[in-house]
Amino acid sequence: MKRFIFFLLFGISLSANSQDLTGIWRGNFKSENSRYLEAMGQESRYKIELQVDQHAKAFEGVTYSYLTTVFYGKATARGTVNPLTKKVFIEELKIVEVRMSGRSDACVMTYFLQYSKIGNEEFLEGTYTSMNTSDSSNCGRGRVFLRKVTSSDFYKEPFLLKKEAEKKPPVAKAEPAKPQPQPNTVTSKPPATTKPATKPAATKPATKPPVASKPVPKPAEPVVKSTPPAPVTTMPLQPKLDTIKKVEVKPRPVLPVPKAISGRDNEVVKTIYTSARKLIINIYDNGAIDNDTISVYHNRKLVLSKKRLTDRPLTVEIELSEEDDTHELVMVAENLGEIPPNTSLMVVNAGSKYYEVRITSTEQKNAVVVFRYDKTKP
Repeated sequence: MKRFIFFLLFGISLSANSQDLTGIWRGNFKSENSRYLEAMGQESRYKIELQVDQHAKAFEGVTYSYLTTVFYGKATARGTVNPLTKKVFIEELKIVEVRMSGRSDACVMTYFLQYSKIGNEEFLEGTYTSMNTSDSSNCGRGRVFLRKVTSSDFYKEPFLLKKEAEKKPPVAKAEPAKPQPQPNTVTSKPPATTKPATKPAATKPATKPPVASKPVPKPAEPVVKSTPPAPVTTMPLQPKLDTIKKVEVKPRPVLPVPKAISGRDNEVVKTIYTSARKLIINIYDNGAIDNDTISVYHNRKLVLSKKRLTDRPLTVEIELSEEDDTHELVMVAENLGEIPPNTSLMVVNAGSKYYEVRITSTEQKNAVVVFRYDKTKP
């Protein structure tokens, strides 16, 4: 009988500086009887998405267990954490939504997990046991692996939306406009103007001769003050061209093209432009872990040789600069695994941004991802 599993996991920060890991986690769980189930034509690996709300050492939240987003189960759960051992115990409480296909049973699960952090990425992994909700029979046990992500395959729960809103800076309220002083409406009457009284014309005595008028002195010429001349600004002497020190940028040495690159087609699957100086690149198996093996070349230099893809990351670090602004990663399939083709998931940590690239390579074609430094990018 096909068994459909629902569960919830919780992440924690277990260092002295406790870190809130409230958010979204995604990964998968696999039954320890996977070969038997696959031989019977049943699924042995399911996807997981959980949304976590952390409160000190206690946890609550929801989880989605699914093969696709059409058929899934949603449950609530709670858990506790031991800060000293970095171990997490979780038990499911109630299945709140079920969309099943075929004959499937709902099972509640109990988890025994370990928290870890590699670079800026955080993980939860461990084991689970499960019980059928209809008859309390054993649903099996297996392994669990989770990685913290930023987006949901479904929708964000209200408690996450509330915490995101609380983190946003408050919008400053506009101060009310101050009342402006009103102009004085009382108009004063202009002073009355009186015309000077007209004096009567003086009559000259007839017997006296006219009196000679005194010369009127010339008005003094205005004194013109002279302004001092403006100071003359002189430009500093520019250095001669032959005295400027030239900084020579040594070009990156050009390596010969390896046979694994020259002997196959090379397809650019994505070009990423970023202003981040340092990139941390993690590569995982993108589907069932079926012994896919790859080699990775960085600018024609072999950095990972015949590494098996699993749910644990293979890590490559790259330094970008204006002088060395273009880098290429080439993924070479060393085999196609048990389920062709060779598929992988690349997660790029570029400062405050993350990029996901799904990669497919074959024995005839390599996959190329190009990184370009662009300081104008946010």
